[in-house]
Amino acid sequence: MVIATIADGLTRGVETVTDTISEALFEPVIRLGVTGLARSGKTVFITSLVANLMDRGRMPGLLAASDGRISAAFLQPQPDDTVPRFDFEAHLGSLTAATPHWPDSTRAVSELRLSLRVRPAGLLAGLSGPRTVHLDIVDYPGEWLLDLALLDKTYTQWSAEVLSRFDSRAQAADYLRHARATDTTARLDEPTARLLAESFTAYLHAARDAGFYDCTPGRFLLPGDLAGSPAITFAPLSAPASPPRKSLWREMERRFEAYKSQVVKPFFRDHFARIDRQVVLVDALGAIHKGPQAVEDMRRAMTDILSAFRPGRNAFLSQLFLGRRVEKILFAATKADHLHHSQHARLAAIMQALTREARDRADFAGADTQAMAIAALRATVEQTITHDGRPLDCVRGQLLDSGKQAAFYPGDLPEDPARLLSPARQGAEKWLDADYQVMSFAPAKLSLRPGEGPPHIRLDRAAQFLIGDRL
Repeated sequence: MVIATIADGLTRGVETVTDTISEALFEPVIRLGVTGLARSGKTVFITSLVANLMDRGRMPGLLAASDGRISAAFLQPQPDDTVPRFDFEAHLGSLTAATPHWPDSTRAVSELRLSLRVRPAGLLAGLSGPRTVHLDIVDYPGEWLLDLALLDKTYTQWSAEVLSRFDSRAQAADYLRHARATDTTARLDEPTARLLAESFTAYLHAARDAGFYDCTPGRFLLPGDLAGSPAITFAPLSAPASPPRKSLWREMERRFEAYKSQVVKPFFRDHFARIDRQVVLVDALGAIHKGPQAVEDMRRAMTDILSAFRPGRNAFLSQLFLGRRVEKILFAATKADHLHHSQHARLAAIMQALTREARDRADFAGADTQAMAIAALRATVEQTITHDGRPLDCVRGQLLDSGKQAAFYPGDLPEDPARLLSPARQGAEKWLDADYQVMSFAPAKLSLRPGEGPPHIRLDRAAQFLIGDRL
């Protein structure tokens, strides 16, 4: 095991050195990781970002675009031959069809390379011609990212943490009934192990639907080709005093360790450890709608997510000897188009407060962090209506479930984020002085002029923060 770990580290080190020297001497590469928890809009974000980098008419906030220094943008085969290609064309087709619809959500790792021909700025403008900068976008489920925290835990620790949350969650009742009826010291019985794993998986799905974000292991929710394998056929159990060999508890412990070594570590080694810019997409409005407990759980998840990163500056020598670090991290509250623009600053302030602890850790390590409210694809228009004799700033769009046009007023977000975060930290079951609503809109039918990408809110500013300095 030790020899294998050392050999793997040396291999990764050689690959890092080769990649770094190639980028420094030839064509620079920006590896941008895009993640977020379920229904946060990862697929739409990547699709709209690429489309707007290829047709830059709506990207004034990206300085290289507004200055006219990006002369061309084109897609190329991604460098990783074993990683599926992000299906940009199909997803863009979904959003721009005669009857547009949201594309399928992220279920596995995928990658896309967009190459930009960029003219240098400043003193170098007259000394050298355009250069090519490659943007490698790596899309991966946020549920897998949360799994990285498992690497520092034993099966006993993980089980205790998960079980401690169950008393206050109705979604866990069925699993607890099966677990309490199981003799964990008895010899392994595969049907029993499978029943426990299936019941625990059902709990994870129900907890995620209820707005909880601590739903690990992530592959239980998105198993892919691991479905039915022993690596995801385990569940949390109370530790007996001295479990015998070949008992159910011992086998669950072994499978937990196999999950870490054979599923989580390869993901970290092959994909995550090579990222140097990162955007974490968050459906903050959805959490606010679900209540204080969901908001607090989201805040903790953001802190756990950042603990998986290696934030800091990517100095040349540190890349050679220590591997890449994540230089910039953007926490983006999505679906800003569900609010009138007058509330966008409040949503951004709430996002900043939710991620304060996470961003402080990254800032201390030398990374640049920012929180922002965005909409990668604008699905609504703004409208002011009169209700009970007073004006209401609303958004209007096509409802996803009925297809009808409707004006929507979600409620006023507080100017002070503490009015949300304080009851969330205190364990309140509902908001005392407000009721926040959320609505699902279908994508609007697009009519794009030549040179324009899909309409958005602050996607250009997000791009400037993430990659602008490298252009």
